[in-house]
Amino acid sequence: MELPLAFASDGEQIIAVLHVPEHRPAPGIIMCHGFTGNKAESHRIFVNMARELRDHGIAALRFDFRGSGDSAGEFREMTVSREIADAQAAFDLLASRSEVDASRLGVLGLSLGGCVAACLAGQEPRVKALALWSASAHPERIGQRVAADFGDKDVIDYQGWGLGRGFVDDVPNARPLERARGYQGPSLVVHGTADESVPVSDAREFSDVLGEQCRLHTIQGASHVFNSLAWKSEAIRVTREFFVEALSAA
Repeated sequence: MELPLAFASDGEQIIAVLHVPEHRPAPGIIMCHGFTGNKAESHRIFVNMARELRDHGIAALRFDFRGSGDSAGEFREMTVSREIADAQAAFDLLASRSEVDASRLGVLGLSLGGCVAACLAGQEPRVKALALWSASAHPERIGQRVAADFGDKDVIDYQGWGLGRGFVDDVPNARPLERARGYQGPSLVVHGTADESVPVSDAREFSDVLGEQCRLHTIQGASHVFNSLAWKSEAIRVTREFFVEALSAA
């Protein structure tokens, strides 16, 4: 079953889809998309992941951050801090649903959404499993690439998106590696060895700070969003196996 949902973050509407397994209450996860992404993500990898989890007894909540996808707000207002707040609101919603076992909850994040997921896990004690895909350990790199383009402007054209100065000003506050140290549970870090956007060294840094309960899984030759059927299948399989094991034991 797939349920369209809407909820609020700081008074603005967020649009989501909840994938619900047959047997419930079930463990559940939220899924945090990447920079300029949405709740389906590239080549529908989030849809495929959510359905795979549902078929193996885990609920999955896909949602659009404010300013992305179908949610309210403008992308020019997007900051990492706002996305962490949105993820917290999504997590709270998931925990409140009768279909979900609130004692067995996890988080998955892709790219900048991986940064957000790591930050959320570090501050939210109810997170029992954390999975990071191509996660950015240094989101300030994005700000550094575009900072000079602003000049005296508050908004720039970033590949058709209006990117606000607030993002650049806020991103040094993210500190995902530092925040991730607050998470003590099982984790999985998946990264392609040929990631063109986030270097695989970021995955190793996350693995180091997440400690002994972290599994680092690299996919040989894979790109940032695992855009081949083989890479995509491998990312989904290892992540499903991780969540099934971690949340059944939670």
